[in-house]
Amino acid sequence: MLSSIAKPFAALALAAALISIVLAALGASPLGVFAALGEGAFGSWYACVDTIVKSTPLIFTGLAVSLAFSGALWNIGADGQLTIGAIAAGAVGTHLGDFPHSIAIATILAAGALGGAVWGGIAGWLRARRDVNEVISTIMLNFVAVQALSWVVHGPLMEPSRAYPTSSPIAPAAQLEFYFAPSRLNLGMLLAVVLAAACYMLLFNTSTGFELRAMGRNRRAATFFGIRIPALTVWAMALSGALAGLGGAVQVSAISHRLYEKLSPGWGFEAIAVALVARLNPLGIIPAALLFGALDNGSQAMQRTQGISPELVQVIQGLVILIILAFDTPAWGGLRENIFGASGDDAAAVPPVAEMPDA
Repeated sequence: MLSSIAKPFAALALAAALISIVLAALGASPLGVFAALGEGAFGSWYACVDTIVKSTPLIFTGLAVSLAFSGALWNIGADGQLTIGAIAAGAVGTHLGDFPHSIAIATILAAGALGGAVWGGIAGWLRARRDVNEVISTIMLNFVAVQALSWVVHGPLMEPSRAYPTSSPIAPAAQLEFYFAPSRLNLGMLLAVVLAAACYMLLFNTSTGFELRAMGRNRRAATFFGIRIPALTVWAMALSGALAGLGGAVQVSAISHRLYEKLSPGWGFEAIAVALVARLNPLGIIPAALLFGALDNGSQAMQRTQGISPELVQVIQGLVILIILAFDTPAWGGLRENIFGASGDDAAAVPPVAEMPDA
């Protein structure tokens, strides 16, 4: 277990070392660049809150990806599920003005979760009943979701003046309140943490979670022992979509308060990296999402003070993923055993990403 926790930190350190060499070769100061990155992410109270704001949708979508991947269901559609959840929340939120605040919040969040669940459930049903590869179906559903968002903000949900491609703002009763204004701290962040703990309990302390992980390890063996694979596939993809859709609802309720094109900058795709860094552990999603949120938030300060392109952050993220994957190869295991005398027991403490399910 200790080895699995150490791997992401070791990968980050090694990625930083490699980037430092490149920066030094280009004549830039590695210490200055990383100091600017840290200052932009954590240099003040508002910077810390903004880092959490950027991390929150990554937690929701990271949990969605982690849950599906644990069952060897390759959900590449968390971005589309988040978008559909946001559309549902934006459509419902404008009609909640006469509702009590708590009921309005519960309604808008439930709408987002339901929208995401339907979108994820479609891919799950196609996999279970028509044997359609979920990688293909979820990717295609992402494009449908993006076009659906474009249609609603140019059509039925467009604001009354018809001057801008945005929806009308949701009712104040449906807006998650900010705390310590003008910071954007809100209860959606706490909800993300609670859901991470709930997903961990589901995966590792319930029979359903055991069945899901068993399906992820060996679909044929799970079938042999009586696990209902088709029903579990639909259920898992629907729950995965609900988590992502809830992230979209929180974004609308707490941050944007309205719909607009390109609402998501790619959170669902970045969530795949978050889930891999967390090694599919729901509790690990929280620090992994904070890491990626900090990199995103600090990149602008890095560009402003050091003149370094914020694209460097994406290079760091990519290197972290590649190094973690390299740590899981047999070659690294043999090298570690030769150098450190480590056994393979700790490597098996956290299950690797399951193999692609059989057709």
